[in-house]
Amino acid sequence: MRDLDYLQLLSHEFPTARSCAAEIINLKAIMALPKGNEYFFSDIHGEYESFIHLLRSASGVIREKIRDTFGELMPEEEQQKLARLIYYPTETLTDMRRAGLLSEEWYKETIIRLIALCREVASKYTRSKVRKKLPVEYGYAIDELLHTDESEPDKKLYYLEIVDAVTKVEVADDFIIAISELIQSLLVDRLHIIGDIFDRGPRADYVMDELIKFNNVDIEWGNHDISWMGAAAGNMACIATVLRIATNYNSFDVLEDGYGINLRPLSMFADKTYKDDKCESFRPHLLDDNKYDSVSPELAAKMCKAITVIELKLEGELIKQHPEYKMQSRLLLDKVDYERGVVRIEGREYPLKDTHFPTIDPSDPYSLTEEEKMLMSTLRYSFQHSSRLRKHIKFLYSHGCMYKICNNNLLFHGCIPMDADGEFKVIVTPEGKRSGKSLMDYYQEKIEDAFFLDELDEPERSKEAVDMMWYLWAGPDSPLFGKDRMATFEHILIEDKALSVEHYNPYYEYSAKASYCEKIFEEFGMQPEISHIINGHVPVKVAKGEKPVKADGKLYVIDGGLSKAYHDKTGIAGYTLIFNSHHMALAEHREFDRYGDNTPEIYITETMKHRLLVRDTDDGEKLRKRVFDLEELLECFRVGLIKEIR
Repeated sequence: MRDLDYLQLLSHEFPTARSCAAEIINLKAIMALPKGNEYFFSDIHGEYESFIHLLRSASGVIREKIRDTFGELMPEEEQQKLARLIYYPTETLTDMRRAGLLSEEWYKETIIRLIALCREVASKYTRSKVRKKLPVEYGYAIDELLHTDESEPDKKLYYLEIVDAVTKVEVADDFIIAISELIQSLLVDRLHIIGDIFDRGPRADYVMDELIKFNNVDIEWGNHDISWMGAAAGNMACIATVLRIATNYNSFDVLEDGYGINLRPLSMFADKTYKDDKCESFRPHLLDDNKYDSVSPELAAKMCKAITVIELKLEGELIKQHPEYKMQSRLLLDKVDYERGVVRIEGREYPLKDTHFPTIDPSDPYSLTEEEKMLMSTLRYSFQHSSRLRKHIKFLYSHGCMYKICNNNLLFHGCIPMDADGEFKVIVTPEGKRSGKSLMDYYQEKIEDAFFLDELDEPERSKEAVDMMWYLWAGPDSPLFGKDRMATFEHILIEDKALSVEHYNPYYEYSAKASYCEKIFEEFGMQPEISHIINGHVPVKVAKGEKPVKADGKLYVIDGGLSKAYHDKTGIAGYTLIFNSHHMALAEHREFDRYGDNTPEIYITETMKHRLLVRDTDDGEKLRKRVFDLEELLECFRVGLIKEIR
């Protein structure tokens, strides 16, 4: 028998043999249901409109469900209208009201259609699970409509009376919104975000708000997420990195309106320092318009140059403080001949595209000026005292990790560092040699230390962890970055494009082979024959013939370029990986058009040998353990080892 003390505690939750038996029956029934739908997204990069549309449309699955439910009974145009109503119920109803298209008959017909679709979507779940997702106000009515057989004459009258009452008391709009949101919720059972929520796109804060509202979500950190987490922890190089990318991509709204970061000191410093400088090499990408904080391209370029110079200085200081990072080749400010306007790299001189650097002292190029120190101190305060940013960063910690194993899938953003021979690269850390899984676990600990250690109580450990946040953003052996160098200096300041090429870790070559994926599965204690690796980070250039599925179906790379910055390179607008009870499938996104047909093309990549049930999942394993405990408790009740509480 199990520990009686534990079973005694369990008896407080289930005080009688009858309650215990009832829960066993309930859990065994749940295990026989089909597995829920898992959705995997990667590299959202602040593209909140595209992302929210994909969530609301279940990446095109709602459109498929409409087609399956109504088929030829509903014309294609009507199906598209119904789909749009489900995605954007409030906006669609408002537009229809203005156009005079709403009527009592339309409301009744639409509610009946939505209930039919919702019934189809909810069929794989228990009634109790569906009830938990129902809105309080209309839960009873929706529940009755979903489970009433209107084909029976007596029930049909009851069914129609509910629909009629909804329209008569003038709550049809709210009712339609509630059913639409229920359909959305039921189709995405679990959400996995494989890194890089932040940077480039306009409003990563809106993406975070949406994720916080979602009931079942996990996040595998990307290097862009880590730079924001590092900024919130007070790492000034990370703060400069975040600001350089934001000013370069014209993302001022997310900083000032989203997180309340005061950019006025930076704009004043930049305008004063580079007053007559056109800063051509720092001109912003104008992919999105700012609604609340309009900054001219000229001023944005000056701000970008000012913070980039500061970033290079701060990075240089970190590299010098941490020789163990092995990033000395990134120390380039001291390789510049500022009079001649050239930089020496690996024994060869290259002309600089920009030679005006009034804040750099050639004799001490990595030192901040007094004005730069004051500016960074102000910005650091702003990042660390933004309550909304802190809320979002806490969510990244509470729901995030370096890697996750879920239902035989290994999720991580970038790579498991390997050496040129295809072995897990051994990294010497202050706590010993680490590689493979142990290296990922080590970095997990350091990331947690950076935010949660008190820098007053443990200053050395805290500083080491906070500094490491920048290394994880750009370090050559960072699993989140996975390249030999971050060539920011070369990309911005040197014309020769060959110098700005960043070489990927050998993982990316080896992981495309099934045998190496199997090696990784064994390292993480997984079953090679049924497992998959799911990555983001590297955009799949579909336009050049690249494929997202590699290693005989064992590796999925789902960064297809949700960010507008990548559309020209990839030829598409990203991927959703969908894992349901029947198959795994990829939804290939179209470029987002709010009023167009954005339905992704969905194609099945792997069909399951049998329909997967809850008992086949990680949740099923937890339920089995729970059932085992309850069966032991039930036996204790029956033999009198534990007394029932009546």
